[in-house]
Amino acid sequence: MVKALARVISTIQVADSSEESLAAVAGMFSSKAKGIEWSMDNDTSNAAVVVASEAHAITLAVEGLLGVVFAVATLTDEAVDLGELESPRYETYTPKLSGKIVFVCVSLVDSTWLTLLDALSLILTKSQGEAIILEILKGYQAFTQACGVLHAVEPLNSFLASLCKFTINIPNEIDKRSLVASPGSKKMELFAEQKDSIVLTPKNVQALRTLFNIAHRLHNVLGPSWVLVLETLSALDRAIHSPHAVMQEVASSVPRLSRELSGHNSDFNILSSLNSQLFESSALMHISSVKSLLSALRQLSNQCNSLNATGQQTSSISFSVERMILVLQNNLHRAVHIWDQIVDHLLELAINQNPQFRNIALEALDRSICFVLGSDQLIEMSSSRDNKHDNVNIDIKNEMRPFESSVLSPLRVLYASSRNLDVRALSLKVLLHVLERYGERLYDSWSEILEMLRSVADTLENVLIPLGFQSVRVVMNDGILTMPPQCLNEFIDVIGAFSRQKTDINISLTAIGLLWTTTDFIAKGLGQKVVREKDTASEIAVHLQSTVKENIYNKIVKDEVLELSNIKAPDHANSHNVIDYDKLLLSVFSILKELASDDRPEVRNSAIRTLFQILGGHGQKLSRGIWEDCLWNYVFPILDRVSLLAATSSKDEWQGKELGTRGGKAVHMLIHHSRNTAQKQWDETLVLVLGGITRILKSFFAFLQTLSNFSERWDSLLTFVNDSISNGSKEVALAAVNCLQSIITTHCPKITSWK
Repeated sequence: MVKALARVISTIQVADSSEESLAAVAGMFSSKAKGIEWSMDNDTSNAAVVVASEAHAITLAVEGLLGVVFAVATLTDEAVDLGELESPRYETYTPKLSGKIVFVCVSLVDSTWLTLLDALSLILTKSQGEAIILEILKGYQAFTQACGVLHAVEPLNSFLASLCKFTINIPNEIDKRSLVASPGSKKMELFAEQKDSIVLTPKNVQALRTLFNIAHRLHNVLGPSWVLVLETLSALDRAIHSPHAVMQEVASSVPRLSRELSGHNSDFNILSSLNSQLFESSALMHISSVKSLLSALRQLSNQCNSLNATGQQTSSISFSVERMILVLQNNLHRAVHIWDQIVDHLLELAINQNPQFRNIALEALDRSICFVLGSDQLIEMSSSRDNKHDNVNIDIKNEMRPFESSVLSPLRVLYASSRNLDVRALSLKVLLHVLERYGERLYDSWSEILEMLRSVADTLENVLIPLGFQSVRVVMNDGILTMPPQCLNEFIDVIGAFSRQKTDINISLTAIGLLWTTTDFIAKGLGQKVVREKDTASEIAVHLQSTVKENIYNKIVKDEVLELSNIKAPDHANSHNVIDYDKLLLSVFSILKELASDDRPEVRNSAIRTLFQILGGHGQKLSRGIWEDCLWNYVFPILDRVSLLAATSSKDEWQGKELGTRGGKAVHMLIHHSRNTAQKQWDETLVLVLGGITRILKSFFAFLQTLSNFSERWDSLLTFVNDSISNGSKEVALAAVNCLQSIITTHCPKITSWK
C-alpha cells in the first residue's frame, strides 16, 4: 500500500502539468486547513479536469502516507504509555525493546521508512503552499520521533538528514567563486551581493522549527546523530549574524534592505532564541547525552580545523566553542563530569597554528574557568571548608576539592607544553584575570598556580615575566589570607624567584618589597601566637588555683603543680592546617641572604635594607631561637660574604652603558667617581651591612647579650671593625668607627665587662 501511494506521488516528476497539479494540491490542503471545500474556480475545461483529477490523487496519496506515519507515531506513544518503551524525556533513559506493540512498530518502520522518506521528501521539495508544507513537516517530526524512541538509528539519521536539507542553504566557497564576475564587468557589485546573500524562505523557517522540536524531544537518544543537527544549527547561526541574510519576501524586491528594517527581525530573533534554548535545555539531559552533544560539537569543530580555514570554517569552530561554553554554563552542577571533555578540545585549538583558533580557544578557556569558579557549588564548598562538624554533602565536597585543581591545571599544562610565545602570554593573562576575580575563593589549586608562576620566573622572555609578576602581586593582595598553610612557603619561594631573575631589575626590586609585605603578614601571625601562648598560660594558672583550693594536702598540691608545670601547648607545627610562622620567616631570611650577594648593586642593597628593616620593625615579636638562627646563620654570614666580595672585586674603572654614537665615537652614561669600580660598589654594600648591624645592636643589645655564642660573635665583630678601620677604604672605615661609637655610647654602662 505504501509503495502504491508513493508511486502516485512520483508522477509529479514526469507529468507535464505537475506545476498546476501541485498548486491544486496546495490549494486543497489550504482549504482543508481552513475548513472549506476546494473548487476549480468555474474552469471546466478538459485540462482543468485533468489537473483536478491528478491533484485529488496526489492529495489522497499524501494523506494516506501521512496516515501511515501518524499511525506508527500513535502506536509508539501507546507502547510508551503501556511501559513497553521508555520515554526519551526521562533523564535516566535506557532503550528497551519488548512487547507486541513495539514489535509491530519496529516492523512497520523497517518496511516502510525508505519509501516514506522518498515520497515525503519529493512532495516537500516541490510544494510551496504553507498548509501542505506544515502537514508534511508534522509527518517528518512524528516519524523521526518514533524512530528515535524505537532506537531505529538508520531511519532516524536518514529522516534527520533529509529534514536538514530543507532548513537553510548557504552557498559554499565554490558556489561563491562561480558567481564572481570578471573585473571589468559592470555587474560586479550585483554579483558580490548575490554571492554573500542568504535567503530564508517560509519553508526553511518551518523546517527549522520542526528540527528544534525533534531535538528537544529526542535529546537523550540522538547520540552521534547530533552532528547532523549541529551542522544545520551552525549554518543557522551564520545566517543570523550575517548582514546579508533576509527573508524571502524582502529578498526579491529589496535586496539591500537590512533585516532590522524589513519587518522580519522578529523571525530571526525567534530562531536565535530557539537555537540557544536547545543548548540551555541540556541541563535536563542525562549526563551521557550531554557528553554525546559535546562530542558532536567537537567533531563539528574538528571538521573545520585547518591552517587556511575559510570564514565559514572559522564561524563553525566559533559556533562549536560557544555552544560548549553554553552547555557548561547550564550544567555547572555536574561540571566535574564534562570539564575534561570541554578542556581537551580547547587545548587542541589553543596550540593550533591558526592564530584565530588560538584566540577563540583561550578566550573560551578564560570564560569557562570563571564560570566554574563562580558556581554555587564551589562557593558553598569554600564557605564550609573550615567547618569540621559539617557532614552534609561530604561526598560532593571531596569530589569538588580536587576538581578545583583540575579547573586551573589546563593553564599550567598549556604554558608548559606550548612553544608559542603568544599562547604562553595569553595563558598568563587568563590566569591573571581568574586571580583578579576569584583569587580569594581558591584553596586546593594554589600548588598548580604557584608551580606555573615559578616556571615563569625562570624564563628569559621579556614579555612573560611582567605578566607573571602581575599575578604574584594579585596573590599577595587577595590570595595570601586564604592560601593553605602548606602553600605559603611555596609562595615565598616564587617571590624569591622573581627577585633573582635578571630580565627586569624593577621587578626584582618590587619583589623584594613583596618580601617585606610578607613579613608583615608573618609578624601578625607571630603576634597572635604570643597572645595564644599567654592565654594558655593564664588557663593553666586558673586551673592550678582551683586545684589548690580543692586539695588539702601539701603533697597532692605539689604533685599537681609539678604535673601542670610540665603541660605544654599542643604541637601544631606539624599540623596540616596550622601556619608555621617561624619557618616562613626563615625562608624570607634565606632569600634575602642569597640576594645580598647579587651582582646587581641595586638588588643586593635593597635586600640588605629589607633584612634589617624586618629585624628592626618586628624584632620584639621574634623568639630567642629565631634571633639566634637569624644572627648566626644569616646576618653575620652576610657580613663575612660581603666583606670577602668587597676585598676580591675588581678595581678597574667601568664605562657606563652605551647610549649611542656621536662623531663616530660611542657615548657612554656617566658614572660618579665614587661608584665607578666594582670594589667601590661592594664597599657601599658593606657600609649598608655595618649600618644594619649597628641599628640592631643599638635596639636589642640587652637581649642579644643573653643569646648563646654572643661573646664569640661580638669578638669577631670587634676584630672586623678593627681591620676595617686599619685597612679598609675610607667609606668602610668611617662606617666601622660609627658602628663602634654608636654601640658604646648607647650601651656603655651595660658593656663594661666587654672592654
